[in-house]
Amino acid sequence: MTHALKTVPPFFKDVVEGKKTFEVRKNDRHFQVGDKLLLQEWHTDKYTGQEWEGRITYILDHADFCKKGFVIMGIQQYIQSN
Repeated sequence: MTHALKTVPPFFKDVVEGKKTFEVRKNDRHFQVGDKLLLQEWHTDKYTGQEWEGRITYILDHADFCKKGFVIMGIQQYIQSN
């Protein structure tokens, strides 16, 4: 499954630069380890055209650490092999 998600510029930049290796999201899409993420930079009220493709490597949804209905996902850039 591929999830396309809007991401605001400061967070998008940190993901692209490898500084941010996680996403905190409402789990309304039933995210699973191995799912693809397509982060699309969203500025003000439109897409900028910048995208980042990755995979979910870890899901944390424990009530001691996450607000009910939310998950913290470990993410890693997706590199397609030939």
